[in-house]
Amino acid sequence: MIKVIIERKIATDMESTYDEAIKKTLSAMISAHGYVSGATYKNAEHDNHRVIITNWSSLEDWQQWRRSQERSNAIAQIKPILTEQEKYTILTA
Repeated sequence: MIKVIIERKIATDMESTYDEAIKKTLSAMISAHGYVSGATYKNAEHDNHRVIITNWSSLEDWQQWRRSQERSNAIAQIKPILTEQEKYTILTA
């Protein structure tokens, strides 16, 4: 199993837009092959910094999801409100 940490920085005053859009992304991710679980977090000191921590059966499952059209469609609403590109960290035990 692996953990994937995704960090996003959201444009000022777009936090509620992000929160609504991320629900669609998470719904799509739940049905992805190899997805185990996940949680979303908001930085306690910076509302525009969000972190998603997901668990996947394998690196290959994560990579398949990351490159999938389903993910691309799901995050299409999020990309325009990010102030910088998503950052990924992949952890193994």
